[in-house]
Amino acid sequence: MVKVPPSKSYTHRAIIASALSDGTSKIFSPLFSDDTLATINACKSLGVPIVEANGCLEVKGGKLKQPKNPINCRLSAATLRFMTAVASLVEGKTVLTGEEGLLKRPIGPLVKALNQLGIHCEARGEYPPVTVYGGSLNGGEASIVGDVSSQFISGLLFVTPLAKNNSKIVLTSQLESKPYVQLTLEVLRKHGVNVKVLGDHEGYVTNGNQKYKPYNHRVPGDFSSASFLMAAAAITGSKIRLKNLDVQTRKQPDIEILDILEKMGVKIVLEEDCVTVEGGKLEGISLDAKNIPDLVPISVVLACYAEGETKIKNVRRLRIKESDRVEAITSELVKMGGKILKLENELIVEGVGRLKGATINPHKDHRIAMACAVAALGAEGKTKILDAECVKKSYPNFFQDLKSLGGKIVFV
Repeated sequence: MVKVPPSKSYTHRAIIASALSDGTSKIFSPLFSDDTLATINACKSLGVPIVEANGCLEVKGGKLKQPKNPINCRLSAATLRFMTAVASLVEGKTVLTGEEGLLKRPIGPLVKALNQLGIHCEARGEYPPVTVYGGSLNGGEASIVGDVSSQFISGLLFVTPLAKNNSKIVLTSQLESKPYVQLTLEVLRKHGVNVKVLGDHEGYVTNGNQKYKPYNHRVPGDFSSASFLMAAAAITGSKIRLKNLDVQTRKQPDIEILDILEKMGVKIVLEEDCVTVEGGKLEGISLDAKNIPDLVPISVVLACYAEGETKIKNVRRLRIKESDRVEAITSELVKMGGKILKLENELIVEGVGRLKGATINPHKDHRIAMACAVAALGAEGKTKILDAECVKKSYPNFFQDLKSLGGKIVFV
């Protein structure tokens, strides 16, 4: 049995909402990874006291202060996008930057929306670094695309309730990754903040001058991280039990991995906070990645081991993740003998039943590294994964957990 690590998405949101609250909030069982540490340090840069003790974060929210130095968001796009919005509440100039990979992630739509809401905000074209001259978030109406990153919308939803006037956010394209915005709204509600959703997430209306109330969070286990362990069982015909998973509320987007595995022929048993996965013969399926982009790399691995063809549509946005995930997962699995056809917005995978060992370049992308490590478990021969430490972005103990389940892993 393995205890699944806490949710990265929930941890980010709990930290931000707690930092905006008037009082002290506690976050029990948060994820400590490179990305969430970037958010913790960003909030500290804005004068928010955050103390960690016995695996619990104590966040004392209140008045935000202008940072003395540029905020380094490292490689965390969530940190960059959420904190760009938060910086609109801070009097004075805030500069947000990051490491090389982050500087290629788009930020332009959020910058334009904040300007429409009364903030002077600048970026390097569509990309970071970002400079925000905050303290004058008036509210009003802003329009923004919904199919580039849901994090833009979540960022706006964090701050518009604190604007001087009411706000309306209108989406100019269909929202993708909608469950992540729903997760943001859930965290806002816990802190006493209300947002009206227009239609099927076609827009949002917020009353200004609201106040965040403190809230004590308990972070659930992460289905995104658990998906790799579940897939490992699936392709090796093993049986594993994973605890610390909330299967009742179905709040997390990547809980969809359970449906994907069941459709492929994997036996799933759900308990109160545990999931048992038993692998066997896999079959190809059709899959829509519009709301679950993070599950695509591991779904492609599963498809390689399945019988028949698997089609995964709506993959275009994967090209602007930590890597071009369409190219990265295709190139690395083809090295291992996979048969993958790339179309404009779709991947078609022909199951080959078994892969072969290879030297893998994960393109500094944690999900590519983890997906290829899982692929290696069922492959003939040895697989070497370069730059394997990139998994610290979301799942620092991934290789140790995989080894504890029986994976033959050597650390070099």
